[in-house]
Amino acid sequence: MTLEQKILHIAEKTAEWQDFSVELLNDVFTPLTYLDRIRLLYKYFNEKEVLLTSSFGTSSAFLLWCFSEMRPTQQVHFIDTTYHFPETLAYKERLTARFNLNVVDVLPDPTQNALTSEEQWWKEHPRMCCTINKVVPLDPIKAQHKVWVSGLMAYQTEFRSHLRVFERQGDILKFHPLIDIDEGEVLYQFSLNNLPKHPLEDMGFGSIGCTHCTKKGDGRDGRFQGQSRKECGLHPGYFIKKR
Repeated sequence: MTLEQKILHIAEKTAEWQDFSVELLNDVFTPLTYLDRIRLLYKYFNEKEVLLTSSFGTSSAFLLWCFSEMRPTQQVHFIDTTYHFPETLAYKERLTARFNLNVVDVLPDPTQNALTSEEQWWKEHPRMCCTINKVVPLDPIKAQHKVWVSGLMAYQTEFRSHLRVFERQGDILKFHPLIDIDEGEVLYQFSLNNLPKHPLEDMGFGSIGCTHCTKKGDGRDGRFQGQSRKECGLHPGYFIKKR
């Protein structure tokens, strides 16, 4: 029995197979190309069980292109913190049209969001600002899915350099089909497939999030300046099951 057959056998026997099969999944998926990883994902998960999110940042077009090639009907969830650059929202519309995306906007609680704006929480309480405007709005959506697809790449940050194709984050499996791709391949695919760049990239923004926490800089150097972090709070999680 191959590893792939073994995983399918486990899946048929128990609904809790995700709790102990991360190692097997990595054994099967790691040797594959990023496109084949995405194709194979749907042998184990129904499309409605897959959560695909996009920030419509500098590298987002690449992951969205991959899904347009391998699973064009997959919904894309966009967390609208209300603090995005106008250029990001315009880029979102451009990619939505280019790839014929079915985008679902995820919005924070309006009262809590207004409080973060009025008191400018990104200055004194930046982690809580991210929690209210990003983490909490996505939590009930995550609860409806079994696997969460993310375009994280190992070369981007120290945290990401330790991730595998599959990790467990709380009660959901994280799937990183692009995790071991190098930056040169990303640039090559952008050129080869004529993928549009984020309009702020040519202005010196290497990574783009909310307006208040994004400055010009190479890679993620411009994110969360003055803070001891490079991640917004969506992705770090110790990869353990909640109790």
